[in-house]
Amino acid sequence: MLLIKEKMWNKKSFILFKIIAMRSVFLSVVLGVSSFANAELASTATSITPPVTSNQPVNHAVNAPVVASGTVPDDATKQALLGRLRELYGDRVVDQLKVGNVRTPPQWSQILMSSIQPNLKDVTQGRLDISGSNITLRGNVTCDVTRTQLEKQLGQGLPTAYTVNNKLEVVAPEQAVVDKALANRIVEFQSGSAVLTPAGQNILNEIAVALSKVGGRSVRIIGHTDDQGIPATNLTLSLARANAVKTYLTQKGLHAESMTTQGLGSTKPLADNATDDGRRRNRRIEFDVL
Repeated sequence: MLLIKEKMWNKKSFILFKIIAMRSVFLSVVLGVSSFANAELASTATSITPPVTSNQPVNHAVNAPVVASGTVPDDATKQALLGRLRELYGDRVVDQLKVGNVRTPPQWSQILMSSIQPNLKDVTQGRLDISGSNITLRGNVTCDVTRTQLEKQLGQGLPTAYTVNNKLEVVAPEQAVVDKALANRIVEFQSGSAVLTPAGQNILNEIAVALSKVGGRSVRIIGHTDDQGIPATNLTLSLARANAVKTYLTQKGLHAESMTTQGLGSTKPLADNATDDGRRRNRRIEFDVL
């Protein structure tokens, strides 16, 4: 299992590459921030985050670490993957990869390398899964042209045994504004409560600026938790946190009637709840522009 992930998360801005072979070699690339580069899906992921904007252009995600973790079949594959990532993301890449006894489909390593393309930065909330010979690309793009181009590039030169499933969705440009402001960062709360931390408030200050630019569109604020504890309690906590975010944004001048809230508890994880980092990423707030 191979996972490449970026250390700042938000549902709206990330792309995840997950590659699974037999036993199974697994690569998940999470591409971050509002443009593709950070992501997540499944238990391993690679994340890359593009520039973020708030009131003034800010590059929160552009300096975020890209963590590569999981298991690959040999050291040559590991070094080639790290080299490719470093070509694209420089010293942001953090190596947590392992070499293990895993089997891969024919040409798996070549397919892996060709899948990591710079234009994945055009995808937000992205996730690329390669499971055996099935390649699935998920996430958001701002137009059909980008959606079609990415599908063609992934399918170009693939062996006939491989299949590309294009699950990209075209979203309104207003969503991209909010995604860039959040930049795959986690809105933090005090442990086990709906009380925002100062760091969480700072992020919401930027979100308030972004939401003021979406032309009066309504926004759904969604709270998520990890899977620790009782599911019903997690649902209650996730909704309380979403409501706390709404209250804070209202205090910043946004209209309460333009915002709705929802709590999903631990039902929609972005990462593996078996790890501390995965649980941290799953404890998140998402913003859907409606």
